[in-house]
Amino acid sequence: MKIVADDKIPFLKGILEPYAEVIYLPGKQISIKILKDADALLTRTRTKCTESLLKGTRIKFIGTATIGFDHIDTQFCEKNKIFWTNAPGCNSYSVQQYMAASLLKIAAEFRFSLKGRTIGIVGVGNVGTKVEKFARILGMNVLLSDPPRARIEGQKDFVDLGTILYKSDIVTLHVPLNVVGEDCTWHLFDEKSFKKMKKGTWFINTSRGEVTETGALKQALASGKLAGAVLDVWDNEPDIDLDLMAKTFLATPHIAGYSTDGKANGTAIIVNSLCSFFSLPLKEWYPGIVPKPEKPVISISGVGKAGEDIIREAVFHTFNIDEDNINLRFAPADFEKQRGDYKTRREFNAFTVKLNGGTKHTRKMLERLGFKVI
Repeated sequence: MKIVADDKIPFLKGILEPYAEVIYLPGKQISIKILKDADALLTRTRTKCTESLLKGTRIKFIGTATIGFDHIDTQFCEKNKIFWTNAPGCNSYSVQQYMAASLLKIAAEFRFSLKGRTIGIVGVGNVGTKVEKFARILGMNVLLSDPPRARIEGQKDFVDLGTILYKSDIVTLHVPLNVVGEDCTWHLFDEKSFKKMKKGTWFINTSRGEVTETGALKQALASGKLAGAVLDVWDNEPDIDLDLMAKTFLATPHIAGYSTDGKANGTAIIVNSLCSFFSLPLKEWYPGIVPKPEKPVISISGVGKAGEDIIREAVFHTFNIDEDNINLRFAPADFEKQRGDYKTRREFNAFTVKLNGGTKHTRKMLERLGFKVI
């Protein structure tokens, strides 16, 4: 049995070698020639799994260690009996952490409280629900738009996109990239969408760059229609629009979901799926050693501080979003390198907050976010 794997999938090396020959390559170097006699492909978003890569190969299984799967031609796979799987929800708490850091950074920099502000969440799946949870913990007003869920569950908990655009102080995107169909999201946010927003709205995109029309977003920022933007995803990655980057408040190289926990989850999902598919004896595998945070205990004096400020201190301890923002601005040509060599970043549940003072409500807020509090 032969497996070809993206060499940037973490925790993978040495796990499948007892059962198969495993070839590791950079995602963009995986070719039809390499796959010709391979049985399985383990990948990330940079390998386009289309007919031109797969036709005539022996591939029976594709596993992508990512939530998104727009890089896989699912119709071709299904037509040719190639089983494929993604890793739904694997990094949803990682994106929640990214969103928490972004929102708290915006609020601190522009001197307002998140409490009482209205956030419109477009796409309420594994990630969007985690963002909703954070927003509600902070006392924000939440509007949800998710047409596929609304069709199944009813309209009660959802609003249409127009309501999000008209009423939100902050709009954040957590949708898959659908190029066609009833739920097409390609260029969902175009000139018309931005014109419908309130002046001074904040715009955040951690989904896919192609969900936004770049020219329209640049115009909305340049005109002052938007107060600012936080972008983790870009059209035409890794060759991103430098003019757009210059106009953003925070710019990062598609790392919102790059927590170490999220990576471990993604790898575990596709390894276990592969083992089940090929009836390999490895079952319920999970990485044995996930690196611990450098400083797992967060000491905070809560005396005289608002709950939001305490939450901000805790979140910023776990994730320094400024560092990623600065690194990309100084070296945008290293977009892929910054992703590939990304630091250890643990999620909230890997940290203990040692809180001196602070209210019971604030302690409860921290606990609901996943922190241990002593």
